[in-house]
Amino acid sequence: QVQLQESGPGLVKPSQTLSLTCTVSGVSITTNYWRWSWIRQSPGKGLEWLGAIYYDGTTNYSPSLKSCTSMSRNGSKNQFSLELASVTAEDTAVYYCARGPNIANFDYWGQGTQVTVSS
Repeated sequence: QVQLQESGPGLVKPSQTLSLTCTVSGVSITTNYWRWSWIRQSPGKGLEWLGAIYYDGTTNYSPSLKSCTSMSRNGSKNQFSLELASVTAEDTAVYYCARGPNIANFDYWGQGTQVTVSS
């Protein structure tokens, strides 16, 4: 059974870097085919795809956030991570990690983690 679990601080100060990790079980993140994404939902808004790291380590970021987004992975721990730099209150959201065959469809999701940007 595939499971994803987000972890990271729930509170980040403005201008700092938001860092989250997704721990995956049930499948290796290096298994051919799968894309591993970060998605968020801000209060009163729809889901926003932030970017993905592919099974081969290739990264693909949302054009609107590309300048401040970085993703990486640790195959030995079966984890992938998100860093979002220079955050503002607009980055307050529930952040999800998810698996999919591409960047528009997802079959497994983490439960989500609330991140609040506030001083």
